[in-house]
Amino acid sequence: MTECKQTSFHFHTGSRRQGVATFTGGSISSDGGALLLRQVEEHTGLIRQFAACFTDHRDPELIEHPLEHLVAQRLYGLALGYEDLNDHDLLRADPLLAAVVGDDDPLGAQRRRRQDRGKALAGKSTLNRLELTPVGADETSRYKKIALSCAHADRLLVDLFLQAYGDRPPRQIVLDCDATDDPIHGEQLGRFFHGYYDGYCYLPLYVMCGPFVLAAKLRPSNRDASAGAWEVLQRIVAQIRARWPQVRILVRGDSGFCREPIMAWCEAQPGVDYVLGLAKNARLLRALGASLHQAQQQCQQTRAPARVYQELTYRTHQSWSRCRRVVAKAEVLPEGADRTKANPRFVVTSLAPAAQAAAPLYEETYCARGDMENRIKEQQMCLFADRTSAATMRANQVRLYFSTLAYSLMMLLRRLGLEGTSLAQARCDTIRLKLLKIGACVKVTARKVWVALSSACVLQEVFAQVYRRLVELAPWTDYAADYAVGPSGRAATAGP
Repeated sequence: MTECKQTSFHFHTGSRRQGVATFTGGSISSDGGALLLRQVEEHTGLIRQFAACFTDHRDPELIEHPLEHLVAQRLYGLALGYEDLNDHDLLRADPLLAAVVGDDDPLGAQRRRRQDRGKALAGKSTLNRLELTPVGADETSRYKKIALSCAHADRLLVDLFLQAYGDRPPRQIVLDCDATDDPIHGEQLGRFFHGYYDGYCYLPLYVMCGPFVLAAKLRPSNRDASAGAWEVLQRIVAQIRARWPQVRILVRGDSGFCREPIMAWCEAQPGVDYVLGLAKNARLLRALGASLHQAQQQCQQTRAPARVYQELTYRTHQSWSRCRRVVAKAEVLPEGADRTKANPRFVVTSLAPAAQAAAPLYEETYCARGDMENRIKEQQMCLFADRTSAATMRANQVRLYFSTLAYSLMMLLRRLGLEGTSLAQARCDTIRLKLLKIGACVKVTARKVWVALSSACVLQEVFAQVYRRLVELAPWTDYAADYAVGPSGRAATAGP
């Protein structure tokens, strides 16, 4: 049976002229804003540092795509909305993406094989080696020879946070711990059913400080939410203290992280405190009875939510090693015309009452962790952290690292370039749609790559403002000594 492939598309334009569309435009890109991502990379060295976490066992004489270019192609692809490796079989012909990656032949005219000419970048079969290479791979392996060191990648996430502050460390930082679900739909290794989320999923552990991801660890869901959190916190705090010995650290998490090893370790560390959710039980509810009754009377009188805070000293019968300060919130909400609903909440903390009173500790310190949950959702929904469909846990962990670094790239674009603009608080997908998805014609000459951006771009002024901010920034100095610096590509010049 003959397969017909349509090459032209006819449209009604509403005028006397008929519209005809074909995919024959040549050197045209839909991702002109990728030039801004390249400027972020020039300032931070994020991609170069991540590429240094890999070991490339390939024969240098037999390869066309350097390791740093492969890592950059994958990260830029995720940031630009291309989550699937199959997308790169067409994206490899995008001259703008090739220029941003750093390829010295953006048109692919000098490729060794004739069938590859005109396609400067790598295809899916080459890129998948970044995530499918097993741990023990070496130069004798047949195909997959690019191995990632997870320990180096973990350290890099904290290094990027430290580099962002340079020589001006904050007085106090808050480390947010959270576990979230990552639904899976195949027979991946580590597949288990989770009763709370009512489905098969992974249970990744995140540690964040503001918008920065300091740890992203993929875990099976057949374990406690806090599993591995103590060890991760030890590593992160030690790495931060090596650079900032005087900074105060507050560990924050929900009741899933209210565990004796975490609390006892924080109490033993100088300058480390915690504020953790505490699951309610019969003893705590009895101790809060008078405050709940008071809040209920206030709610019935005003028909508005009422809160009463109470200080408790509490210790479990067996699992806790000592008595600890518990802040209890007795909240009653109106429900219907004449009914009310109790909503008691508890947090346990190592902070003394003199350091922070009960109400601000709960409302300002503990509840602020909601922003961290939004950042995790942003990474999952906009940077494809939930695309863990590979067969092995290691491959899916590598995918999570790529998603995390792509999120970091977009977050740094927002933090460094978009402050004070209409996109200062925008999500990554909004930034992508309004600032990165710009039509561009590309012309390659001997000395430059000329990029003619669409004259109808609505945010031309924002683009220019972001560009000026990024080019005026001095490069981060920390990464140069610790990470290898790869070859640079052609300069890209943007025109109207």
